[in-house]
Amino acid sequence: MSRIESLAPNEVFVFGSNANGAHGGGAARFAYDRFGAVWGQSEGLQGQSYGIDTMSGLHVFEEQAGRFLAFAAEHPGLRFLVTEVGCGIAGYTPDEVRGFFAGAPGNVVLPESFLT
Repeated sequence: MSRIESLAPNEVFVFGSNANGAHGGGAARFAYDRFGAVWGQSEGLQGQSYGIDTMSGLHVFEEQAGRFLAFAAEHPGLRFLVTEVGCGIAGYTPDEVRGFFAGAPGNVVLPESFLT
């Protein structure tokens, strides 16, 4: 998957957030500027975006990734485009977080670095 610039009506941009939902940089800022992310909301569906708190530690990140996968499974009509959540400002590597997305339903498109 290349850089996401636009979304089809059924697509959702999945990005890493922080506990305060302060979408000031990286993919979070892009989601805020372009895809309806809500300032002050850290997790969940926000316009055509979905936030996962990647800044509050790996345990929180893993829990929220699990909730995201359950949400995606419950919404098969949506296509979720996952960025390299946690691998930018949060500072994790794909090796540290790819397992959080294991078993993703078919409507979840993961970055290539999460598949290897």
